[in-house]
Amino acid sequence: MRRVANPPNPFESQHRELLEPAPPAKLVVFEDASREILSRNDSPDLPFRWSVNPYRGCFHGCAYCYARPSHEYWGFGAGTDFDTKIIVKEEAPQLLRRAFGKPSWQGELIVFSGNTDCYQPLEASYGLTRACLEVCAEYRNPVGVITKGALVRRDLDVLTSLRREAWVQVYVSIPFADDDTARLVEPQAPSPAKRFETMQALADAGIPTGISIAPIIPGLNDEDIPALLERAREAGAKTAVYSLLRLSGSVEPVFLERMKAAFPDRFGKIVNRLRETREGQLTEGAFFKRHQGSGTYWYMVEQLFEVAKRKAGFDAGDASGIPQTFRRPEGAQTSLFD
Repeated sequence: MRRVANPPNPFESQHRELLEPAPPAKLVVFEDASREILSRNDSPDLPFRWSVNPYRGCFHGCAYCYARPSHEYWGFGAGTDFDTKIIVKEEAPQLLRRAFGKPSWQGELIVFSGNTDCYQPLEASYGLTRACLEVCAEYRNPVGVITKGALVRRDLDVLTSLRREAWVQVYVSIPFADDDTARLVEPQAPSPAKRFETMQALADAGIPTGISIAPIIPGLNDEDIPALLERAREAGAKTAVYSLLRLSGSVEPVFLERMKAAFPDRFGKIVNRLRETREGQLTEGAFFKRHQGSGTYWYMVEQLFEVAKRKAGFDAGDASGIPQTFRRPEGAQTSLFD
């Protein structure tokens, strides 16, 4: 793990400069005392309203992670603190069960990893994602999962139950075709090869699976799109999505610092290409614009994706929607005051 390096926290009133080299970053785990587990999303350009995130921060350490600024709300940094100071919501399954018991809950889709990866390495020890999925299966609540983690294969039994009794879909995030390049940008995440193996295992088990090529980093991985789509289709993926890199808030200095160190010969190209797709800027925060670019270069990327998608054999997708399957088990009680 790299040495501690965090951009200034905008929520902190003081910022200290070290007089000597920063110490190596070490993993530290904190307990979370939240009394709610369902996070409400009010963004009009996202296809879900509710998410569950059993962990804050992510050991995968992806340089581009859009969730980094959320760590600053808790007094941590968006750089190595986000990668190594992980907050664990140990009461997540109980809180989810309580939420499902409220009369106001009508069984909407819940997305796991709306913020940080629910199958990051700590999940192997804590099992919070699995326990939450078991609650969803018990209540037949539809579930979507987005992950880079190969550990999702451990929970094939629960996912199969969800597919049979409710609705489930798993997107495996694979933005790089080359294992070595991925390791430089996503240092602690499973290799792309391992993620494709995971996708194959999910598909073989009958779990509806897709690939998320996100983020697309112009000048670095846009040329990987055809190979990624072809490999995903061969591994059983039924759907494919993509989005352009976003560098909101403190993500920008973290990303630029790490890209300059990892790709000194390509750094200028990456920055210039990104500006081409963002009308001269490095990022865009407006709804319906933040996930896509503009201009000639971005149009070429869009066309590359669509042509490669058709060539790989992806269909137009399932427009049937998510069924209403939620039901409370017999004997489940609700509170008069919920």
